[in-house]
Amino acid sequence: MPKPIPIHPHPPPAPRKGRGAVSNMQHRFSQDEREAFDDGWAASNTSNLIAFSADPTSAEAVFEDESGDDEATSLATEVRLEDCKSALCANDSPDLPFERSLNPYRGCEHGCIYCFARPTHSYLGLSPGLDFETRLIAKRNIAAVLRRELAAPSYRPGGLVIGAATDCYQPIERQLRLTRAVIEVLAEARQPFSIITKSSAVERDLDLIAPLAARGLAAVYVTITTLDAQLARKLEPRAASPARRLRTLRTLADAGVPTGVSVAPQIPFINTDMEQVLAAAHGVGARHAFYTVLRLPWEVAPLFEEWLAAHYPDRAERVMARVREMRGGRVYDARFGTRMKGEGTWADLLGQRFAGACARLGMNRAREGLRMDLFRPPALNGQQALF
Repeated sequence: MPKPIPIHPHPPPAPRKGRGAVSNMQHRFSQDEREAFDDGWAASNTSNLIAFSADPTSAEAVFEDESGDDEATSLATEVRLEDCKSALCANDSPDLPFERSLNPYRGCEHGCIYCFARPTHSYLGLSPGLDFETRLIAKRNIAAVLRRELAAPSYRPGGLVIGAATDCYQPIERQLRLTRAVIEVLAEARQPFSIITKSSAVERDLDLIAPLAARGLAAVYVTITTLDAQLARKLEPRAASPARRLRTLRTLADAGVPTGVSVAPQIPFINTDMEQVLAAAHGVGARHAFYTVLRLPWEVAPLFEEWLAAHYPDRAERVMARVREMRGGRVYDARFGTRMKGEGTWADLLGQRFAGACARLGMNRAREGLRMDLFRPPALNGQQALF
């Protein structure tokens, strides 16, 4: 009598080549609940849908999957264009040193599993999992809307960060060029700004950024979570390699752009080379640095736990136990003052390590703020706007 084929109602998660999330977990507003069920049948050999839309400005554009994954389960990146009503987002958090942020894109193809912005896809009726990194929204009119907002009589210049939520230089920026259009408006208005990115594509816009930096109007931070290329590929599958990001920092610094490094997030028992990252970044010209600890709001927590089970099952429980230890027994604590750095012994030791490394390297000694006194409203309808 043949042995029965085993059925696994909850198959263990498996990594997806070229993607950060391992599932398309339902978002918190879903009306229905679905669970994966392995009935023993292999995935069908349907061919991968589509390569590339020749017109990136069309309402729906599909970009080729760049992961090199030939399996039937590979996912193409889809881009939908939308007209946004506002470009600037006000910040009232005491944990963040800027007043406004701007994000040309919703979702991010870099696929960083730890991204705190993943839950925003839930408001679109999409999954914070694979949808977040494969179904992207591009705000095609963002430069025009920004121009209107900067020209408003009530507008006053303040700290502005581009790419605070999703990377403004993710791969689709090469064709859509929305970030460059935004910088052109900011340059005309002399509105100071900082950029946070993991991409070498920022080098393309040095012709705009360097002259602005020379006038105290621009700075760039590059996020380097680890120097371990294999770990970075798992954490941030479609971002530039750590070595490439260091080259970008050097290119920016050599061009006279004030540069810094973000060593965020710090994940217990996963990326443990913070001091080495800071030293490498300092060696190529970075003079400022900041860090945060892992944040797991809303659906990011179960997505991150799936990622742990797929990539590091041997230490998953240990990692989550330490996360809860620095979050008062929970996976996340959203309170101001603790949400970015955590609390407890581990969080305190991490802060001491960061401060000690920066002191040894001479980082964060100079705090030269960007200039706000050069602002002028941009032109509207061919005329210079006036206060």
